[in-house]
Amino acid sequence: MSNPNSREATPSNTPTVSSLPQKRALEDDHQPAVSSPLNPDFKTAKAEDSLSGRAPRAKKESFKKRESKGASLAPESSSARATPDPKSAPRKNNKKRKDDPAPIRYQLPPPRTSDFDPPRGPLFSHFQTKTLADGTEVQFNETSDHVYNKKGFHYTHCIADPNFPSTIYYRQSETEPFEARLNFEDTSTHMYLDEGGHHVTTDKGWRMAKANVGVREGRWYWECKITSGIPRRKSTDGESTGGHVRLGWARREATLDAPVGFDAYSYGLRDVAGQKVFMSRPKDFFIKGDDIREGDVIGLEINLPSETLHRKVVEGHYNKAVDFKDEGNDILEAATIIRDRVPIRFKAHLYFEQIDYQATKELEELMNPSPVISSSGGVGASNERPDPSHPYPSLRTLPHSNVKIYKNGVEMGTAFEDLLAFLPPASKPTTQVGAREGLDDGMLGYYPAISVFRGGAAQVNLGPKFWFPPEDLETDGADRMDIEQTQTSKLRRLRPLSERYDEQIVEDIVYDIIDEVDWWMRDGGVTGKGVTSGALRSGVATQNGGVQGSEIKELVQDDE
Repeated sequence: MSNPNSREATPSNTPTVSSLPQKRALEDDHQPAVSSPLNPDFKTAKAEDSLSGRAPRAKKESFKKRESKGASLAPESSSARATPDPKSAPRKNNKKRKDDPAPIRYQLPPPRTSDFDPPRGPLFSHFQTKTLADGTEVQFNETSDHVYNKKGFHYTHCIADPNFPSTIYYRQSETEPFEARLNFEDTSTHMYLDEGGHHVTTDKGWRMAKANVGVREGRWYWECKITSGIPRRKSTDGESTGGHVRLGWARREATLDAPVGFDAYSYGLRDVAGQKVFMSRPKDFFIKGDDIREGDVIGLEINLPSETLHRKVVEGHYNKAVDFKDEGNDILEAATIIRDRVPIRFKAHLYFEQIDYQATKELEELMNPSPVISSSGGVGASNERPDPSHPYPSLRTLPHSNVKIYKNGVEMGTAFEDLLAFLPPASKPTTQVGAREGLDDGMLGYYPAISVFRGGAAQVNLGPKFWFPPEDLETDGADRMDIEQTQTSKLRRLRPLSERYDEQIVEDIVYDIIDEVDWWMRDGGVTGKGVTSGALRSGVATQNGGVQGSEIKELVQDDE
């Protein structure tokens, strides 16, 4: 008799193994219809079968393995990508690769005996003598017998040196006075300077002069005193008879026949109302009625991020969430400096001539937006203001960059922020034969610049002894060369621009030595049986910076 409280066993509904649906075997053509980041070299089975024999399937790394290596899953893009991948690190420039460019090398005749003589400065012809407000007399001179940086070319002094045979004996040099000053070659025509390169004036319209030192990173300071401009007391007829002055910071591409702040390549300050000017658009900066008059001393401070952060911006690797702090330069990552230049003669002088950088169409469009270009999808149609991640490299700005203004020792505030980047590809060379894009010649940066108009005159003071030094200014006398000092703290120090002159000399020497050793190795080193040696004899251009047969040409420039 069965127990009424007992449970019957639950019938099992588990199907037999034979009744389970079997997993369908993958077919040979079970692959994505199109290529993807994980399978960029996709080929269909039919394409493989068409080949002679069946090739083994290429083994690809898994998604997680690639992710662990920090590789981007997106295809490699150009430097113009608007949203950079924070995991894709920039290429380390310190590792020499076979496809790294080298300077163009020229086949030249042996140097003349006079080529070994130290270079000389310009000739000075007296123009006028002005008496300053403090009673000091300044003699202004017209400079001659030197070249001007114009018509798409940039010039630096050079000298023949027997210690540089592989680079055809020529290296860079300087002329007196050996200090930070205005650059006689980097001024507009019809500008008159004193022999020391510190005073400047003109009797024409707006003209610009730049200093012989430029900055690429860090904090720097210089001063300018208005010696002739808006008078302290207004004249009875209400008209100014002293001319006008503008001052600021300018890039290599800034035109010399216009005032500072004329285009997107310079940031300027007007004497009238103390307005700041950028792209010819003045904006109020000083309080109303506060002009810059004769005798006033204007201090200009620039703050630029490290070159490491700068290169992240122009190469498209900057990410605001990651790079919110400038950690200084990576000592293992140095800039690749390539100087394509050839020695030329100008009267009794020797210069290196190289193709200069030019204004880009993106910045020209930014200054003067064109309805035609905007309607056709050009720069204006993007409606994007310059920023560190702009699609166009020339419109990318530098984080943590600004320009501060001081007047007679009083800080007036920050006039400009987020300055435009200048390292390639943000800067491009003039389009002509021999120009190569993407190369940094080591002289890109922001330069002290001053413009004068019809009698306006000014005196530049690049340090180290300033009229009104800022409280946090550090000079050579300060204990600032601590070997344990970090790169970040070094960039945060405010330094006189005069210190940059010695740094530029050291950089030029190092670049000259690097070029000499590089070409010596290409020539085969101690054996002298390199590929370049044969090219030198035949005069045939070689790859990655080869040889071009040429004589040292004589340069002719007019004064207009």
